[in-house]
Amino acid sequence: MRVAIAFLVLVCAAAGQGSPAEQLFNEAVAAQKRGDDTLAIRKYQELLKLRPDVIEVRANLGAALSRQGRFDEAITQYRAALAKDGGNSALRMNLALAQYKKGAFAEAVKELKLLPNDPRTATLLGDCYSRLGQDEQAIAVLRAVEATQPDDLGVAWLLGSALIRAGHKRDGLERVEKVAKAGNSAEAYLLAGRTALKMNEFERARDDGDAALRLNPQLPGAMTLRGMVLPYLGDNTGAMAALRKAIEADPKDFDANLNLGAVLHTERQLDTARQHLERALTLEPESSLARYEMARLERTEGKLEASVKDFEKVIHDEPAWPQPHIELSALYYRLNRPKDGERERAAFDKLNAAAEKR
Repeated sequence: MRVAIAFLVLVCAAAGQGSPAEQLFNEAVAAQKRGDDTLAIRKYQELLKLRPDVIEVRANLGAALSRQGRFDEAITQYRAALAKDGGNSALRMNLALAQYKKGAFAEAVKELKLLPNDPRTATLLGDCYSRLGQDEQAIAVLRAVEATQPDDLGVAWLLGSALIRAGHKRDGLERVEKVAKAGNSAEAYLLAGRTALKMNEFERARDDGDAALRLNPQLPGAMTLRGMVLPYLGDNTGAMAALRKAIEADPKDFDANLNLGAVLHTERQLDTARQHLERALTLEPESSLARYEMARLERTEGKLEASVKDFEKVIHDEPAWPQPHIELSALYYRLNRPKDGERERAAFDKLNAAAEKR
């Protein structure tokens, strides 16, 4: 403990061999080394009454408090030490780490920006940006780290996750799959599978999801992913079995209920489909996707007015989504409302043309 040794010399010089201050210090360090942070904290606090201006005591006390999860108190000690030695990078990093562990990511960013730009600092800064929802800033920082640390799986995971959230799915997927394979990480395989599904790479999504299940059969979301992928590969029977297993494990699994309802609708098991879609809407009443599936089911059931109302709500909430417009258009024509049907058809054509152009 370099800091502890430095303080011991200071105490000896200031108080003489065998002084009360030196004894308190030795007892505190010994307690800290054997993991008795409660005793160490008490000893350091007693010592501060004798030597309130000694930076090293506050640094050690901050470390002990942080290990106990007493982050506000640790931050107070680190700030007091930095007030005496503002250029101490180790102290500032410990302050940033305490803020990070507390969840005060914006405050951690402020401290990290004052530190030398090394890989450890940059990685923590990128993680803070991600947790603040500032993924583009995270990507900029983490790309620079990746350039010097190409084999660091922690950096690859943080960067890949940020890229996926920011919409750079293919770049993110490559990094997350790298982490999954190199680290045998079920969580990384699951994120990779979900991303591949959004990219309409269904076999890749299935393979990544199955790898997650092999590593951790109880991983929340992994069985749901399998059930979501299989219909695209023509296996509704397998999908229903997987989704029922997911719901058995977690009855409040929104995605499992929604997708099971959709598959059951396709299989014309309408009563059971309704049960799961109603449960999905209970779990997430504002979900446009769940309401869209309910509108489709109501149309199949012959409840055309109810279907119209649900499609109209979907379009109100998601006006840029093309598919509900064309389905509502068809319903309007069936209900002898041609002007409304023409309006929705025109909206669909406009949105579809814009999407094709993009």
